[in-house]
This record gives sequence, C-alpha cells and structure tokens, in this order.
Amino acid sequence: MTRQQFKPWDYQRYCINRLLTDDALGLFLGLGLGKTVITLTAVNDLKYNRFAVRRCLVIAPKKVAELTWTTEAAKWDHLKHLRIIPVLGSSQKRIRSLNTPGDIWVINRENVKWLAEYYRNAWPFDMVVIDELSSFKSHQAQRFKALTWIRPHVKRIVGLTGTPAPNGLHDLWAQVFLLDQGKRLEKNITGYREVYFSRNYDGHGYTAKPGADDIIHRKIADLCISMKAEDYLDLPDCITNVIPVALDAKAAEQYKRMEKDLLLEIEDTEISVTSAAALTGKLLQMCNGALYDADRGVHELHDCKLEAFSELVEQLNGARALVFYSFQHDLTRLHKVLATTGLRIRELRTPQDQLDWNAGQVDILLAHPASAAYGLNLQDGGNHVVWFGLTWSLELYQQANGRLHRQGQKQKVILHHLVVKGGVDEDVMAALEAKATTQDRLLTALKARVERVR
Repeated sequence: MTRQQFKPWDYQRYCINRLLTDDALGLFLGLGLGKTVITLTAVNDLKYNRFAVRRCLVIAPKKVAELTWTTEAAKWDHLKHLRIIPVLGSSQKRIRSLNTPGDIWVINRENVKWLAEYYRNAWPFDMVVIDELSSFKSHQAQRFKALTWIRPHVKRIVGLTGTPAPNGLHDLWAQVFLLDQGKRLEKNITGYREVYFSRNYDGHGYTAKPGADDIIHRKIADLCISMKAEDYLDLPDCITNVIPVALDAKAAEQYKRMEKDLLLEIEDTEISVTSAAALTGKLLQMCNGALYDADRGVHELHDCKLEAFSELVEQLNGARALVFYSFQHDLTRLHKVLATTGLRIRELRTPQDQLDWNAGQVDILLAHPASAAYGLNLQDGGNHVVWFGLTWSLELYQQANGRLHRQGQKQKVILHHLVVKGGVDEDVMAALEAKATTQDRLLTALKARVERVR
C-alpha cells in the first residue's frame, strides 16, 4: 500500500497540539473525524521528536485492536517509523507481544485486568490511550477498577470517544476520573452523585439537578475537546470511513482455500462477466461470514465481520444508522446480533418504514442496496451509512448512499465500510474509489487475483 502525505485539517492540528502539551486529554470527536491518525501523529512526535514518551499502550475494542491501529499507521508517510504491536490471543502470545520491541502496544479492553495483574507495580507504559473511553463508563466494571490501580503510574493519558455520555451525565464520572483522578468531578461516585444529582422517587437511578450540566461542562472544559463532524464546514459533505476487519486463523485458511480452488479452476478459461460475478460473489459471501451451497443451504463460517459491526454500533452510541447488506444470510445474522442490543430494528420494506425512520422511531434500518437505490428520501432519519456487505455496482453504491446524502440533510454523512483485510472486499473498495464501470473493474480485479493466487 502506497503511503499518503498527511495534511491535517485545522481542527486536527489543534487536537494534535493539545495532545503534545496536555498530560491528560479527552478527545470527544465524532466518528470520521480522524481520532486515530490524530493520536498516532502526537505519539510519534512525543516519542521521536520530544523524547517525552517511551512506551504507549492503546486499549481498544477487540476488532479495532486487531487491525485498525496498525492499518492507520501503515497508511501515512509520517508514521512509517512507528512499530505497533497487537497484544492479542492466548496468554503466551500476549506475553510474547509485550516483550517484542515496539513503540505502541494495542490490547483489547477485556484483557486490561489481566495486564494490570501481570505487571503489578512494574507498570511499563508511561502513556495510555483508551480508544472508546465510553466503554469505561461503569465505575463497577473490572476494566475500570484495573485502570484505577495503574493510573498513578501513567504520565500521559488520552480518552477517545464520539459520545461520552449517551445515557446522561451519570456516565461521565468514571471516564473523567480515569483522566484526572478525581480532581474535577469529585474523588468518588458517591460524592459526584451528592453534588450533581437527586435520587429518583422510586429509589432507582438519579436525575441531574437543575443547572448541573452547565457546571459539569464548565469544570471539564479544559480537560476535554468536544467536536461533531457537522460542526466543521471545511469537511467534505460525505466522509468515507474504512473499517478493516481481520479474519481469525480458521476463517483466513478457509478463505484462502476457497479463493485458490475457485480461481485456479478457471485460470485456463476465458473469464466472462457472469462467471466473474459468480466467483467474486462466493468470496464476498465468505468475507461476510456465511456461504450458500448448491441447494441454497447456509453454512456459517465466522463472526469476524459481525463482531466488527457490533463494535461499530456500540461506537455510534445511539446515533441512527442505515445498514446495507448483500445476501439474505447477512440479513438473518444481522438480526440475530442486533436482537440483544435493545435498539429499534427495522427492515426497509414499506412506505411506513420510511416514514418511521424519518420520524426518528427506528435506530437501525436494514436495507439491500437494490431496494433502496431510487426514489427514497431518508435524509431526515440519520447521517450514518454502514456497508456490511459491499457491491460492485458503482451506480447502486452511489444511489444507495444518496438516500441520506441529499438535499435536506442537515449533517455530514459518514459512510462506514467493513472491509476484510486481504479479501475481495478490498478489490470492491478500490473499484468504487476508482469509479470504474462494474464490468471492467470486476474483470481486472479478478485477473489480478488469479495471478496472486498462482
């Protein structure tokens, strides 16, 4: 992959400068504003230009820890010297990774307690970045308690999130405590509740006292930067966010075998558009995690993309999303994973579904791009599009995005793409970005893939 020159927007430069000067900072930036590259740029400067940081730890959701940070670092020319080490897998593999020379070590949040217990008083990371700080909003969670143990050993700390208080001000205490160790919003949750909240009459939960939100925001204003995508008029109207997805070892082996068998079968045969579509269709299904057999039976292969989708929905923190799928088994599996979220899920089938979405009565609207390509006005319902399954058709892709990105949309539209690393998903994204015709690009990509498999 050719590295790109990084030319930061003004708000990105401001955030980078704050990270260079502040020992603790909450970056409450909306999805698509570049939290990862901002942070990596600052870490690179702190380590190699200012010698202010030796070892940096990033704590992230599992699928983000697997690929997002390494992929982002590989994208930009100015980050070419950064060594990023994922700390994942079995205990033995994690220990080996921790002892591998590097600059940034990335661990999933479920292993924070293990990491704290592993190092105890010999904590080696002088900088900690919490990717998705809002997942540490519970003061009772083990991951929060583990971080409070090691927090005195951390010189610099950064919290990244899009929405820090999706369920109200009560969620803020634990997150701010990790940043400032209780300096701004009281030393413990009890004190925070007493100062800013009243107990509900039924004895369950708390309600913020009148004016509490203004006081809290004022107290943390120097500690946190809050920005929304729609606030920055110099950004493009449509922001593309590519989320890399890593297949697990078993799924990657199955994919390679299928790719090799399918492609080598046709290496001495002239490839037609029909056979090319069929071949790449099989590979796209495998990227998504399931496969049809000859009798239309469904075989589930992996949940890697579903897990990445779940983490993305969590990061949206209640923001509504239009989700495009490719295959019927995608729809079935998406329903299954969304059933436990408590969100209001709807398939786009009738005019009433369109009306309810625009009225804010639907959180996740599931649609096939072919059924949502023309004539539907969905811009009042949200500004996030998620491509779970990708399409080769540039026309369908642009028309489907146009359901939200159209006249009357009041916010920046953010297009999230779940893309399997090393899979045919990447070919589709390249085709869409090049804006080539479906037929030409599909055949070109397939022939290139045959050469690689050979």
